[in-house]
Amino acid sequence: MMSTLVVVKKNGVACIAADTLTCFGNKKLSASYDAFPTKMLSVGDFYIGLVGSAAHNLVVESLLSNKKKLPNLNNRLKIFEFFCKLHSQLKDNYFLNPKEDEQDPYESTQMDLFIANRYGIFGIFSLREVFEYKKFWSIGSGGEFALGAMYAAYNNLDSAEEIAKIGVKAGIEFDDSSAAPIEYYNINLIDN
Repeated sequence: MMSTLVVVKKNGVACIAADTLTCFGNKKLSASYDAFPTKMLSVGDFYIGLVGSAAHNLVVESLLSNKKKLPNLNNRLKIFEFFCKLHSQLKDNYFLNPKEDEQDPYESTQMDLFIANRYGIFGIFSLREVFEYKKFWSIGSGGEFALGAMYAAYNNLDSAEEIAKIGVKAGIEFDDSSAAPIEYYNINLIDN
């Protein structure tokens, strides 16, 4: 899970942000060489950010572009149900290898991702666990650095975007699998 990917929610705005480096073992493909360096997809009125295999972005983009109607991802249960249906499509149409650890209670989707939409910020993990975050979270190999930086900044800054950028910058600074430039998107939240 090389990358630094963050989501932040503050003052009625959600921000999703990531670095733009792709790694293949010890080989790095920076944004200056990659025509599509993004780790995030804009889908309808929401954003998805993925870490892990570089194949994930193309697979998820293909899956969602083939949908006649975009999924309603406005709460944890709807996101969970969507990803349960998506799992069989990943296996049948994209040849997903669902084996991760023999001790896992369920098959793995082999990907971790964030969703930012007008309803909030959510994390979805390989066994289809879904979390909704109140403030912020991060994933990827630079995620621990990002968490610490965002924790230190959250109460001192009013902007979700500024906090998210600080998190990704910390990942870039201390994780050798993360690099600039930073990509980010903001979305206005609805009142809950």
